[in-house]
Amino acid sequence: MLTIHEVAELLKMKETTVRGWINDGSLRAVKFGRDWRVAFKDLERFVEERANRPAPDTE
Repeated sequence: MLTIHEVAELLKMKETTVRGWINDGSLRAVKFGRDWRVAFKDLERFVEERANRPAPDTE
């Protein structure tokens, strides 16, 4: 599980942008107390859905 800070660092985005994606439902996250966590697989799915081309076949 990644923190908002870690997601922002990975994507080279601001934390407020990541929080916006979580708040509008674009990025799936889980709240633990006051903090949000994003599963790595959910972050991968979020990025993949926004790609301009499909991933190459790995066969």
